[in-house]
Amino acid sequence: MGDVACIIRVMPESPEVDLEALKRALKEAAPEIHQIAEEPIGFGLRALKIVAVVGDQGGQTDRLEAALSEVPGVERAEIVEVTLT
Repeated sequence: MGDVACIIRVMPESPEVDLEALKRALKEAAPEIHQIAEEPIGFGLRALKIVAVVGDQGGQTDRLEAALSEVPGVERAEIVEVTLT
């Protein structure tokens, strides 16, 4: 079995969410995260673009998306791309 790289967009609940604290919480919830970058959306809101590597066996990407969605301060997390590593 191999691994897949996932790019996930995480939308904070509001522009007032402390993004540095949110980044730390996301890394605690999902240790497979390799990189987090901020992406401007508009009106002061910034999304987080996350790169994570998980196993390619069934359900791993769904589990990652669900874990990130449950972090306090996250409005939603959605996988935007999955590719083989």
